[in-house]
Amino acid sequence: MTFDILKAIILGIVEGLTEFVPVSSTGHLLLVQRFFGFADEDFGKTFAVLIQFGAILALLSIYFVRLWKLALGFFTDPAARRFVIGILLAFLPAAVVGAIAHDFIKSVLFNEWLICFTLIAGGAVLLWVDMLDLKPRYHDAQKFTLPMYFTIGVVQCLAMVPGVSRSGATIVGAMLLGADRRSAAEFSFWLAMPTMVGAFAFEAFKNRAELAHGNLTAVAVGFIFSFIFGWIVVKTFLGYVQRHSFALFAWWRIMVGAVGLVALYLF
Repeated sequence: MTFDILKAIILGIVEGLTEFVPVSSTGHLLLVQRFFGFADEDFGKTFAVLIQFGAILALLSIYFVRLWKLALGFFTDPAARRFVIGILLAFLPAAVVGAIAHDFIKSVLFNEWLICFTLIAGGAVLLWVDMLDLKPRYHDAQKFTLPMYFTIGVVQCLAMVPGVSRSGATIVGAMLLGADRRSAAEFSFWLAMPTMVGAFAFEAFKNRAELAHGNLTAVAVGFIFSFIFGWIVVKTFLGYVQRHSFALFAWWRIMVGAVGLVALYLF
């Protein structure tokens, strides 16, 4: 039990640090689980999704006032109503694809070799986007067009392949459609709310039996640590991307993917 709690702490820290930056939290969690081990492989995969809610709760706590204003303005403020509709449009593709392809994703795509290759490929994409001479037309995540919100949601579906990164896919999609780095990163926060809450609820319902038989403590510990470190990242990430490129995250992805491939080959 003590070792399981230690693993939950490590995984919670990894989740909190990686959920909102373009490096793939699920990819990192699955690689850490692969090399640290987890008592139940099937539940280990589920655990990687369940503790993400700790990071999402950190995001919700930071954005609570803005969420409350959107809720109050939904029926009276056309701009607030339009943004909420935009978020729902962006969430829709992942909700549909996730519900249809859930079992295939977990049984086939949750593969460590694939994760390492997609980490490297995603790093190359981030470097490529940094080199593009993009001319941003949108500097506010609440001012994107409705078709743009939906298209970003379609691009987010790529992140169902572990290693791609939900945050990375959303940010790259938004930037290629005309958003600047900060607004693209901030919209990835907004879109994370329904996407990850939905994923958590779906996994919790499907695996309620495992949660009821001794795994709840480990999930709770991982949840707490993912909340703490997720809160720190949310507080600092937007300021970072406003001043810097994505090179740090790109090279980190490439390094982790390369080291992972070597480790998988040797062990």
